[in-house]
Amino acid sequence: MVVEPPDRRGLRRITIHGKTVGSAWSLRELRKVLGRLGYPDDMDLDDRSRVHWRGGDSSFWPDDRGWRRHLVIGLMLVGLLGSMGLHFVIGWADALGALTFAQRLVGVLFLLAGVVQGAALPAVVDHWGRRQVRLSGALVLLGVLMALATTTLLLFLWLQEREFIATVVVFLALWLWSLWALHVLIREKVWRGIPHPRKFAAGVTITATLTAISLGYSILYQPIAAPLHFVLKAEFGKPQTDADLPYIHVPLKLYAKNAGGIPVYLIVDDYTVTGFTSEFARDGLGMDEWKTDEGEVSWSPDAQAFVRGEAPEIIASGQFQGPGSTLDIGEEFKMERMITLPKDTRFETLNALLSFSFLRQDRGKLDDDFYTEPSWVEADGGRCAPDDCGEYVIYHGRVRYNTNLINVTRKPRYVVAFWSPKENMDGFISSIDLTGREKSPSAAEMYEELDVDETQTEAERYGLGSVSVNSEVSVKGLLKQAALP
Repeated sequence: MVVEPPDRRGLRRITIHGKTVGSAWSLRELRKVLGRLGYPDDMDLDDRSRVHWRGGDSSFWPDDRGWRRHLVIGLMLVGLLGSMGLHFVIGWADALGALTFAQRLVGVLFLLAGVVQGAALPAVVDHWGRRQVRLSGALVLLGVLMALATTTLLLFLWLQEREFIATVVVFLALWLWSLWALHVLIREKVWRGIPHPRKFAAGVTITATLTAISLGYSILYQPIAAPLHFVLKAEFGKPQTDADLPYIHVPLKLYAKNAGGIPVYLIVDDYTVTGFTSEFARDGLGMDEWKTDEGEVSWSPDAQAFVRGEAPEIIASGQFQGPGSTLDIGEEFKMERMITLPKDTRFETLNALLSFSFLRQDRGKLDDDFYTEPSWVEADGGRCAPDDCGEYVIYHGRVRYNTNLINVTRKPRYVVAFWSPKENMDGFISSIDLTGREKSPSAAEMYEELDVDETQTEAERYGLGSVSVNSEVSVKGLLKQAALP
């Protein structure tokens, strides 16, 4: 029997008649190897006629510092487990629920990276153990490189906003761990066990490049290139009445179709019918009414020289498809409402407005717990009194970015919208709430905390927008049509 000199890890190979039968870190392990082969436990290992020691006798076992090796194994396992969990958290949501193929591909790539790191766990034990698998060191190196690339990207994305979140501590810890692990692997020159190191490096580079291209396409190019187009109609139909009735029914036909290439969430929608009163301005000075005495723009930028108008009055208002619903590609929605109007009405014209605020599904995702609450019910922390801020309905829900890679580097975002049938809510005041609050704010709080530039940036990032259409008819014409047999 020959006991070879210890390698740089302290492991000594054992051969019998030129055939390797095992290896040992210590004299006790050597006796275990011999015991499995049928040799007696009290065999004299110092008998030079039977045992030949090379590079030190039976008392020379450098791995008496085995605690260092076990410490390295433990740290490697902890880091790879943490990185594997991070890859699965990021990739799972995108691989199963992303809207586009490119986004799902990114999610699948992150899941595959997690699988590779899972396979690297037993490779860690083997590489710092008896090294029975030749490529164990290369597999550990691949897992560490994946951890370094992912955590570097996450920290880069976090630096864009620099919002303090608990997970940034995890990113930083894993990033520092990956640098330490890479240093250990480079010091041990693990690439020596790779049959074709250049092909291995080329494969890693190509995989990283494809991941970067897919990620950039899903985040930047695809949302920009995809068109948005809606077909909206708000039309008045032929009125109906009876000679004995003091009123007429005017049909209001509403229609919306997503004719573009991107499905959307409807944050809040609204149809409003407004009556306008006007009088003939013989002096031709009606153009002066577009401004107030203080020099501010009035309620409407429209002006006619021979018409003087009064403030419009909302006579009908309601919701169209409903907040939190979706409008997929090619999907259309129709609705018809009857507007009641007295025959002796003072209104000269009627205006129908159909509008809605939307969120692009290729840039953001609205959670299923999108909820509604009235402003006049007191919430936690209080809310602006209805006498001061008005009565309206609040729509509030968590919104997420189109890729989970960015969601884990940001504070929660909440989309907020308001609706009231009695007043114009200035485009519903839809916005992305940057405070990260789970409870919806009041309209007054939104106005006080509103940072126009920041809100606009968030709205563009998550694809928040609005669209509207309106039509106007003469009341006299409606009354004339209703009088026809």
